[in-house]
Amino acid sequence: MQVIIVDDNPVNLKLMESLVKRAGEYTPITFQDSGVGLAWCLENTPDLLIVDYMMPPPDGMEFIRRFRENPLNADIPILMITADHERETRYAALETGANDFLTKPIDNAEFRARLHNMLALRRSQKALSDRAAWLAEKVAEATEEILDREREMITRLSRAAEFRDPETGAHIQRMSNYSHLIARQLGLPRAEQDLILRAAPMHDVGKIAIRDEILLKPGRLDPAEFEIMKTHAEKGYELLSGSASSLLDTAALIARTHHEKFDGSGYPQGLAGEDIPLYGRIVAVADVFDALTTERPYKKAWEIEHAVRFLEEGAGSHFDPVCVAAFIARLEDALLIRARFQDEGSNLAHL
Repeated sequence: MQVIIVDDNPVNLKLMESLVKRAGEYTPITFQDSGVGLAWCLENTPDLLIVDYMMPPPDGMEFIRRFRENPLNADIPILMITADHERETRYAALETGANDFLTKPIDNAEFRARLHNMLALRRSQKALSDRAAWLAEKVAEATEEILDREREMITRLSRAAEFRDPETGAHIQRMSNYSHLIARQLGLPRAEQDLILRAAPMHDVGKIAIRDEILLKPGRLDPAEFEIMKTHAEKGYELLSGSASSLLDTAALIARTHHEKFDGSGYPQGLAGEDIPLYGRIVAVADVFDALTTERPYKKAWEIEHAVRFLEEGAGSHFDPVCVAAFIARLEDALLIRARFQDEGSNLAHL
């Protein structure tokens, strides 16, 4: 443990250094110049500071005041050495941040006792700090385990929709990564980027509530069937909402709003413009682009150029123009994602 001694009197300095060395496994570091000592203390972390009261500037009071200005030094024990017996001096030193006092001339036995007591206090502080750090680490590990289970649940629920819907498969991986790409281009915080990446796969989970004859119909849906299909957005929201999990809460929001259109003609709520939550606006672009460029039983995959043009033409009506621009700005990255996540036997559309 490091014991810093600051005193302008070389005799006192040598005496205290000798006493610290004889007291146990402590390392004394001495400074006769208080300014140099203060600079060292502000750059390092001592275990005990022993400082004289009467010194050339900065004196003991100023030394302690400036040392305590750093919040990291708030708990480090300080022992002030003084020849002043006035109570006012001690009161002022206590208010400034001193923990204990020794009066000159220094009594060897008293010095050793104060030294041991204050370093015992420092050991206890370090032990508590280490314990707090250990507990924080364990809490972080437990939290990560909970998040892992939550992610697993999200994946399994996403696959539940995948098993019933021939339009999913690798679709949920592609569109969630497209969504993450848009969020990153928009400059969203890293935590929000990761959140949308994990929540977007749940966008169509409400389809598990749609009857097979409609969900699995190979051709286009008639108006009545389409009205039933549209309910999957609200069904997904009902399934996911009401959770204390921010991930499920975000997934519910996306499930409900990814079919809203920027001009207000979408469903289920007919929201328009920025009344549509940003995550819903992001996923709308990612979802439609992937649907257009993927082959389905009832259609061929669009060429990338054609799909990009569709997004551009729909900016301001179907899509948020800002989200469209963000996606197109990262189109090369999107194509790498598209090539990475492919269903078996799928055909890639060409540029």
